[in-house]
Amino acid sequence: MVGPNGDGFDIVLVGVGGQGIVMLSNAIGEACAEAGINAITGELHGLSQRSGTIYIHMRIGGSAISPLIPYGEANAIVALEAMEALRYIEYLKDNGIIIMNKRIMHSPIEVATLSKEKRTDFIKLETIVDKLKVVTNNIAQLDGLKLATETGNPLTENAVFIGALSTLAELPLSIDNIQKGLEKVVPKKALKQNLKAFELGQQAAYKSLCELVSCREL
Repeated sequence: MVGPNGDGFDIVLVGVGGQGIVMLSNAIGEACAEAGINAITGELHGLSQRSGTIYIHMRIGGSAISPLIPYGEANAIVALEAMEALRYIEYLKDNGIIIMNKRIMHSPIEVATLSKEKRTDFIKLETIVDKLKVVTNNIAQLDGLKLATETGNPLTENAVFIGALSTLAELPLSIDNIQKGLEKVVPKKALKQNLKAFELGQQAAYKSLCELVSCREL
């Protein structure tokens, strides 16, 4: 069945302020320009500078006019923070793809509330994944911060996830397109580390995501 974006590919990018979600979307946008593929986006930053949620809709190719993805129509969610994947799960189609960080960043309000009530029942990663599996089993869990740290620059965490995304066979962008898009938006002084994070993200995807869905060869 063809969705509202025709034969395009719809992605919801989610995370919290400071994780580089906007740079991630800019890199994908540059990749689309490199490939000559139309793309439209819609952004919501919220209180992103205060650890607040941030999400971006990206509609690549196809016949979409609106930048917003209807509920239940996204092909994939890329989540740089685990709870944010659950917060926006309603956008994902049944059996869609989730590429998510194992990292949980508890909000200051949540921490303050639980501390005041002397509780320690913070949500756990396993609980989040169980809830996500109501919609899809195609869930790849990456330790983005660990992989980014291996490059010598923990701030390359977002590049890990664009690397993992690039492996999807269904994505209408080549790995070369996406890598060139990343090169255009990353500061030159951090380019080598970001490209290493991109590569580590691809390798991590092959150990998890590519056992669940079709991937292209590196």
